[in-house]
Amino acid sequence: MPDLLLFAVCVVAYAALATWFWPGRPGCCRTDWLPRALPVLPLLLHLYLLYQGVFGGEGIRIGFSTSLSAVAALTVLTYAGAAWRYHLGGVQGFVLAFAALAVAIEAVTPVPRPALHSGLAVFKLHLAMAFAAYSLFTIAALHAGLIALAERHLHKAVPPKLVSDLPPLLTLERLLFRMIQMGFALLTLTLLTGVLFAEEIFGKALPFNHKTVFGVASWLIFAALLAGRQVYGWRGRTAIYWTLAGFFSLLLAYVGVKFVLEVVLGR
Repeated sequence: MPDLLLFAVCVVAYAALATWFWPGRPGCCRTDWLPRALPVLPLLLHLYLLYQGVFGGEGIRIGFSTSLSAVAALTVLTYAGAAWRYHLGGVQGFVLAFAALAVAIEAVTPVPRPALHSGLAVFKLHLAMAFAAYSLFTIAALHAGLIALAERHLHKAVPPKLVSDLPPLLTLERLLFRMIQMGFALLTLTLLTGVLFAEEIFGKALPFNHKTVFGVASWLIFAALLAGRQVYGWRGRTAIYWTLAGFFSLLLAYVGVKFVLEVVLGR
């Protein structure tokens, strides 16, 4: 019961801040220290609950809900840091709403079983790299969606509040490619540590399974996007399509399959 109460507090706090930061609402355009500090409060509680869920028993318990929650926590953490350097406008409203949903799902989902071989150092390193990459590409996908939304209403005389209170397109695009570059570096390290882990456990560097196929596919997509940006100056819709394609491929590599196995099939 105490844990459920803490989950409820965290969800309500995230949802309330998401409403306050939403485009057109009072907090979306403030640039003082308060809107930069407020998201840290539910984030600290979120991290505590996540720690209890993942490390609170024997081994490391990673399932669909804890994976989603971890990505959400790292996404909020990234934005909480970026807010001290960039004016993010109403973007944080979307991030905090996503975090509220992720925590709510974690609260009502059964605790997953401990992962096999979770005591190995290479597994822990692989896991840390993977979640960091997931969070950065989640941010990139969010920015790609917001850029698409902003471009759609760009030439309207009176754009809707949802768009007018967002940061400028150039700022969104600059952040998009910065996140993709950082995420690509972490994804590369994720694949390399995955090779070491697979070699140590299964005796194969690249076992043929959904994680390998979709993980390598997403790496190739983001590599092509960064190369296209560097050589041909890709931006706008081209960058949006490639970003979303890479993100969904990466999603299928782990979180999507976990959702199907645990939620749809109940395994």
